[in-house]
Amino acid sequence: MQHHHYDALIIGSGAAGLSMALQLAPHAKVAVLSKGKLTSGSTWLAQGGIAAVLDTTDSTQAHAEDTLTAGVNLSHKEAVEFTVNHGKESIDWLIQQGVPFTQEKDDYHLTKEGGHSHRRIIHSADATGKALQTTLIQQAESNPNIDLFEHHIAVDLITRRKLGLAQNRCVGAYILNALTGHVEVFQAAHVILATGGASKAYLYTSNSDGATGDGIAMAWRAGCRVGNMEFNQFHPTCLYHPQAKSFLITEAVRGEGGKLLLPDGTQFMHQFDERAELAPRDIVARAIDHEMKRLGCDSLFLDISHKPKEFIQAHFPTIYKRCLKLGIDMTQEPIPVVPAAHYTCGGVLTDEKGRTDIPGLYAIGETSFTGLHGANRLASNSLLECLVYAKSASDDVAISLKKPLEEALIPPWDETQVTDSDEDVIISHNWDEIRRFMWDYVGIVRTTKRLQRAKHRVDLLQQEISEYYSHYKISNDLLELRNLAVVAELIINSAMQRQESRGLHYTLDFPNLGPEPLDTILTPENFIWN
Repeated sequence: MQHHHYDALIIGSGAAGLSMALQLAPHAKVAVLSKGKLTSGSTWLAQGGIAAVLDTTDSTQAHAEDTLTAGVNLSHKEAVEFTVNHGKESIDWLIQQGVPFTQEKDDYHLTKEGGHSHRRIIHSADATGKALQTTLIQQAESNPNIDLFEHHIAVDLITRRKLGLAQNRCVGAYILNALTGHVEVFQAAHVILATGGASKAYLYTSNSDGATGDGIAMAWRAGCRVGNMEFNQFHPTCLYHPQAKSFLITEAVRGEGGKLLLPDGTQFMHQFDERAELAPRDIVARAIDHEMKRLGCDSLFLDISHKPKEFIQAHFPTIYKRCLKLGIDMTQEPIPVVPAAHYTCGGVLTDEKGRTDIPGLYAIGETSFTGLHGANRLASNSLLECLVYAKSASDDVAISLKKPLEEALIPPWDETQVTDSDEDVIISHNWDEIRRFMWDYVGIVRTTKRLQRAKHRVDLLQQEISEYYSHYKISNDLLELRNLAVVAELIINSAMQRQESRGLHYTLDFPNLGPEPLDTILTPENFIWN
């Protein structure tokens, strides 16, 4: 069995993981793992851009206020200020790496999205994530201190406590090499979870297939606390078409004047919020969900056809081509849209340096709970968070590398007690069941009874999955199902604790805000109080 040794192991190859690898490479030997191709994560799908104060008429104070407002008073002020204050330097670093942001005349073009008071979204046409990740991959591939591993799926974290040793610390992870079918040991004094969110827990999502909450589930099993898992952002506008799997229609379409319409062509957003189409995502998604249920229709519509054809083609080339391929000409007609699970606002508790409850273990990007997003993420703050915390975490690891650490003896993965499964249909059935009851009972609008039904089902599934995991050889599908069930349970338990409606958590049984904003913190049984 292969046994790899690195200074730092980064699990995840999106914006957070690759940014941290590049920041850390001058100080350490780094491994970056991707459970599929390097481009298979959700960063690649990001369209809109990155929020940062780059215009003289804007200010970090305004960006912070917009973030706090969108977060419905639940965002941590220190985290918000830390993030927005490091916005410009993060963008400057990306420009140095060679990211081709869209320019207009002699400056970078900035767009505006829902919840923002200024134009502050720097972007690369309508495929910012693709441009960003392509650049970071190219830089990482040419860096001698970074090793990239595709088709390597994390099984579980390895801690000194798990090995029966004193002074708990994360020392590596067991990793399934999907190309060989065998589990390998990746040993490292610093392990960074950059695995993205858990939107695949829902039936309809804008995310990649890999958004199964792997890092959150592994950290929870290892003994880390998680926070605010009930706040799942549903993007208001995903393309509704039988051949359009998980295709997002960026918020920038509404930022540039796109209007949401009922099937008869009537505008409706002004009835729900004075900001209309530019209200924060939780409000827009709930309004669309309400109108779809009221009318019994499969989708609503987003129309920007009143803008010049050249403008649409220049600003939204990816969306224009994708829609046209499906027979929809967005320069002439509205786009059918539905809400879909998009972003996990909660995650593994971290501090300003990305450190979790376990020494040596970090979490950055969508995997983490920094306190930035509160009850609802402000549009385009996600990639910004990835960049800012990748830098602060890499700085902390670089300092930590100077301290000598005792190396643990890690045993190989034991495959002798399991057999090949002839019942893989159980995996697909359970996967489908989780995503359906999460959509039906723990979606945009919730009730106590719906949450109780979901809790009952996830408890039964956890038993089935645990038994299956104990007896059969692991596979990518089984690992993702196992993690998905853990994350679904965390979401349900968090939602049951919050007896109010705030931001992305809306329940008919408690439709008003509670007396004070409080985080929902879940603590695992194996948590160690320091």
